Amino acid sequence: MADNNVLIVYAHQSPSSFNAAAKDVAVKVLADQGCKVVLSDLYSMKFKAPATAEDIIGKPQDFQYDNFQYGQETMVALKENRLSADIVEEHKKLTEANLIIFQFPMYWFSLPAILKGWIDRVFTRGFAFTNEDKYSTGFFKDKKAMLSFTTGSSESMFNSNGINGDMNVTLWPIQNGILYYCGFQVLAPQIFWAPMDATSANRKDMLDVWRKRLEGLLEEKPLRFPPSEYFDGGAGFKLKQSEQEKWAAEQFGLSVGQHLGKPLPHNNQLTV
Repeated sequence: MADNNVLIVYAHQSPSSFNAAAKDVAVKVLADQGCKVVLSDLYSMKFKAPATAEDIIGKPQDFQYDNFQYGQETMVALKENRLSADIVEEHKKLTEANLIIFQFPMYWFSLPAILKGWIDRVFTRGFAFTNEDKYSTGFFKDKKAMLSFTTGSSESMFNSNGINGDMNVTLWPIQNGILYYCGFQVLAPQIFWAPMDATSANRKDMLDVWRKRLEGLLEEKPLRFPPSEYFDGGAGFKLKQSEQEKWAAEQFGLSVGQHLGKPLPHNNQLTV
């Protein structure tokens, strides 16, 4: 792993939290293997979450709109080197990283606001994606990314028959709609189920499992998502008829999102 750079984007308020412990394990295990590990500790950095005109140095451009268009304006600012310094710094970390690990507590079935703000601002149009460069042809197709997070509910509650619903469905907008959309090879998530309710021994076991996984993390195969060539860009980006015919006789759909009205493939967002 000597040539591998890892960026950990960490979002938790407390240095004594389980998330902090999981982050610390990742830093140590990866560094011990020769990786260069860079940490973005969002709360300690007091990272600004809202995406606003303050992210642009100088006067915004006129795109013939009556209101400020953040995506268009930041794309122009990117080309003209007029993005705010905090975004530029995170861009540099992302550019140098081979692997990005997002460490956070799951809030409301999604990301903490500060982490979502990091994504809103740092995954700048023109840097992380364009209308043409996305999914399997995205800018980050040579990088790996993964979610590592804690839940407040037990694993059984996030099952297909649990009150919270299937975790595969919960993760689809994040893993497909953010990470894979930008081209990342998405590794299976590391989920720490309800550590707040676990015993000290069980929490230690969770960290031991994470430690063991980290030892071979960069050799893992990513989750499978339907590649861009499966879709016809001239027909509303729908699955090509030829691909639909291939799946007609299959018991399950392609993915959580492209299920074709069939049962969801088992653990499509959780395991390789």
